[in-house]
Amino acid sequence: MPDATTTVGVIGLGSMGLGMAQTLVTKKFRTVGFDLSADRRKLAEDAGVEPLLTIGEVITVSDFLVFSLPTAQDVSGVVESHLDLFQAKSGQRVIIIDTSTSEPDVSRDLANRLASLGHGFLDAPVSGGPAGAASGKLTMMIGGSEEDLALARPVIEAMAAKALHVGPSGAGNVAKLVNNLLAAAHMITTSEGLKLALAAGIDPEAALRVVNAASGKSMISDVHFPTWVMSDRFDSGFSMGLMRKDVRLAKKLADSTGAQLPLSEQVASLWAGSADLADSDDFTRMGAFKQKN
Repeated sequence: MPDATTTVGVIGLGSMGLGMAQTLVTKKFRTVGFDLSADRRKLAEDAGVEPLLTIGEVITVSDFLVFSLPTAQDVSGVVESHLDLFQAKSGQRVIIIDTSTSEPDVSRDLANRLASLGHGFLDAPVSGGPAGAASGKLTMMIGGSEEDLALARPVIEAMAAKALHVGPSGAGNVAKLVNNLLAAAHMITTSEGLKLALAAGIDPEAALRVVNAASGKSMISDVHFPTWVMSDRFDSGFSMGLMRKDVRLAKKLADSTGAQLPLSEQVASLWAGSADLADSDDFTRMGAFKQKN
């Protein structure tokens, strides 16, 4: 059960981190947070999060740490630059729940480093977007030890409606990259299917209803297209830059493992080559079939 004496520190208060921090507050955890942006810290404070001025302060007072950071290098940098603080807390086991879309090798290395200091590290990337983060309805795919997962479960269950333990350290990262590679592919294939319907004189809205009632359905076609593509809103909260990064990491994983993925190679090429879309654009713009030639 949530315990107001248990402190959860959230490092990274972007659209996902802030939503998770807000959820933890509503679930009665003492929640502290840090972000480089003073504006994000103010938003967190308005939501009941105690904003702290340094990452070190967050680590010092926290029993659990939730990371929501852009890259594996950011995650590694936070841990590596604060190893002295983790060493000082070696008598008090701290569990890091890293919700960033990171890299398996980085997570495995950090888990080993922290285990040597008596702490735990779970790679726990999430799916569900900012709305899921703010409502506590994320899906979390988790890599790490059963022991660390058991200790962190109250915090995880506060943030996620579904928490799937995939395997040992790094497994959560692999599952997330597989998921996002498929989502990237579905965005393109659904767009092309609707483009074909339009070219053949069929109303794309009608074609999409058929897809979503038949075997061509995906979450992208069922949720993203009606909500953000067909409406021309393009504001899902997940950027082109982040999806490009995830597709690039999936390709890197395929290359390193020797997996032969010819279609995924083409998907990666299309996402990397969409020069008309900036990294700051919403990733759902990749599905804007009416604007494509």
